[in-house]
Amino acid sequence: MVIPTPAAGVTAPKVGFVSLGCPKALVDSEQILTQLRAEGYQTAKSYDGADLVIVNTCGFIDAAVQESLDAIGEALAENGKVIVTGCLGAKKDAAGDDIITKVHPKVLAVTGPHAVTEVMESVHLHLPKPHDPFIDLVPDHGVKLTPKHYAYLKISEGCNHRCSFCIIPSMRGDLVSRRIDEVLLEAENLFKAGVKELLVISQDTSAYGVDVKFRTGFWNGRPIKTHMTQLVEALGQLARQHDAWVRLHYVYPYPHVDQAIPFMGDGHVLPYLDIPMQHAHPDVLKRMKRPASGEKNLERILNWRKMNPDLTIRSTFIAGFPGETEAEFEYLLDFLKEAQIDRLGCFAYSPVEGATANELANPVPEEVREERRARVMLLQEDISAKRLQAKVGKTLRVLVDEVGPREAIGRSAADAPEIDGVVHIKRPLVPGKQKLAVGQFADVVITKADAHDLWANPV
Repeated sequence: MVIPTPAAGVTAPKVGFVSLGCPKALVDSEQILTQLRAEGYQTAKSYDGADLVIVNTCGFIDAAVQESLDAIGEALAENGKVIVTGCLGAKKDAAGDDIITKVHPKVLAVTGPHAVTEVMESVHLHLPKPHDPFIDLVPDHGVKLTPKHYAYLKISEGCNHRCSFCIIPSMRGDLVSRRIDEVLLEAENLFKAGVKELLVISQDTSAYGVDVKFRTGFWNGRPIKTHMTQLVEALGQLARQHDAWVRLHYVYPYPHVDQAIPFMGDGHVLPYLDIPMQHAHPDVLKRMKRPASGEKNLERILNWRKMNPDLTIRSTFIAGFPGETEAEFEYLLDFLKEAQIDRLGCFAYSPVEGATANELANPVPEEVREERRARVMLLQEDISAKRLQAKVGKTLRVLVDEVGPREAIGRSAADAPEIDGVVHIKRPLVPGKQKLAVGQFADVVITKADAHDLWANPV
């Protein structure tokens, strides 16, 4: 096969890219990079080699805002031509002024999140590119920023909740679900490209399809509703065809999630739910304006574990929310002892500019917030250590992420990339033992555990 070369005299402009924030922002970055690639732009590996730099920002909490502003400042200092997109681009200060242009007036353009068209319009304006049909090509699965064996699949944008501590709806808008045939086509292309783990993300995965009243679409000639459970079932079927995993993130514990648990029994839709609970006490949840109560959360978790004993629950909690009393905090600790969350992150409450929680009475002093966060994590360390210790002696299937001279690093069904633990796998020295390769599955026997990770030998 002869690979065509670019037309004579055509030099593709180079765009640098800085991507900050959560997996949802990462998917936005991948979509922009895919469009750049489709139009023949190249990506630069350094500021010096770029004709222009795009910075995808995060604006959720104060620390993220500062990190984004610092990244924009660095790009301006090192390159000079900068387009800004992402959540911070949609954020205003108390006076209603754009935060980015107030701090960095020399940026070329600013857009909010999920704005591929607007970003490309700015790129075309400031860095026009001569068309070349030989290099204006892109693979079906698009350009990915993750390792090639796993990828994020964003099924919707925005959120209908109005949690008092969160400003995401003001930046990303209300829930907008993607067409189910488009989601499944993207998933199929990713699997065909070699992806072995698909991480389903959104602001509220359980609400997928609510905005379109669960409209019926078509996939491979068959009707399928725009609904979380039917999507999960279809993704599981695709994953089975390609011997791959599907992992669910940002799942609110609505009753219909019960219907998704049976799909987690064949090793392709993983028995793993990432549920952002934030607290357990009903009064705190009410002040947070969360869509579910702590009692129902506990009841559902216990019921899900009866349906699938291998289920891993990941969640995040906030300690020291405004008005949180010691009794309400102790209630949270009691909930955690009973719920036995497998993977847990806890944050001391941090005021976010524009959030209504800032107006609540009785703010908790910073030192108390930090002390409560530490108490949660101390309790969780004990819970996690005991739950991981119970896996010693068991055989688990892991997906290999890294292979070094002495050990490989993999993840089990209980471990999402970058946020959970890992499995340290001893490299096999005996001839005939299975070889370990990045992006491949391996069966291992767990030999040791601590509060975060596991150690194993290949089968």
